[in-house]
Amino acid sequence: MIYLDYNATTPVAPEVFGAMQPFLSGEFGNPSCDYPLGLKARDAVQQARREVAALLDCEPEAIVFTSGATEANNTVLKGVAQHHGRGHIITCATEHPAVLAPCRYLQSQGFSLTILPVDGAGRVDPDEVRRALTPDTILISFMHANNETGALAPLREIGALARGAGVAFHTDAAQSVGKIPVDVDELWVDFLTVAGHKFYAPKGVGALYVRGGAAFTPLFHGAAQEGGRRAGTENVPYVVALGAACRLARERAPGAAAHLQGLRDRLHELLLAEVPGLILNGPEAERLPNTLNVSFPGISGGELMAGLPELAASLGSACHAGQEAVSPVLAAMGVPLGLARGAVRFSVGYPTTVAEVDQAGARLRERLHTLRRDER
Repeated sequence: MIYLDYNATTPVAPEVFGAMQPFLSGEFGNPSCDYPLGLKARDAVQQARREVAALLDCEPEAIVFTSGATEANNTVLKGVAQHHGRGHIITCATEHPAVLAPCRYLQSQGFSLTILPVDGAGRVDPDEVRRALTPDTILISFMHANNETGALAPLREIGALARGAGVAFHTDAAQSVGKIPVDVDELWVDFLTVAGHKFYAPKGVGALYVRGGAAFTPLFHGAAQEGGRRAGTENVPYVVALGAACRLARERAPGAAAHLQGLRDRLHELLLAEVPGLILNGPEAERLPNTLNVSFPGISGGELMAGLPELAASLGSACHAGQEAVSPVLAAMGVPLGLARGAVRFSVGYPTTVAEVDQAGARLRERLHTLRRDER
């Protein structure tokens, strides 16, 4: 298999697995216990907290461990809403369902909701945010990097608007953390979501950054773990894994973005040479260095990839009960139906090799030739 779907999930890095392995067997203590076995688990959790904080350039006390991005997003959206009891929320049309679904739920509970449009590159205009602000606005939530196109949101500008208006600002950074530098102060965020399985930690662990003084009602109530912000015994092996993944990301940071972008652009050039009229979905520059979302004109992405079972990539449309449903992200960008049907997202990762990219390009070329021949 040639794996080019790192935005969907990543393998657990060997360094990460090695760090967590002792806590899956002999080091099984509860970090809330005060005898040596528990204290060792507690120390491991605190070290992981420091590693996450170092990657985000914040204080360790600002980090809350969660089961993943969906829990972190729900914690912020529902927690801020419950803290205020009423109010107005602003988000945008290309958010992940883990943000849009809680927002629509809150709307059904009486909160007002503004879902802003994006331009053809998938980016929101900060002026639209400024115009959407009202005296009742309590929260703004925009993802840092789009999972389908890699488009980067202008968070600094939006964060400055939010701070000036006294409105809480949240970003779902599941796709950006571990791929590009993420500094919570530079982004002006009050809350930031981290997903471990997007950068070589296991599925089922994540974190939430909470700026000091940012108010929310916890999603879970119980004992006082995580400073009373997230009840429940910490998942020590996975928390340790997340810390190790953050440490690995910092070690790789100096050359990681250039490495990923070189692979991404190589694949893009191979496809451009073979596909007349190939369309890039998303911004040319302001996107993740690993993400390439392209439309093959006149070809169904599903049909294209169906003949390439050895190549893992994501489609811009999905078939449900015989009907082809186009990605809401591409629809919000105004991508025509035919081009959206032909969209495929390729996302490279740190383990991706030049040989794999070249092989993927060759297999796609062969498959395209087969489809064109069959059409004649």
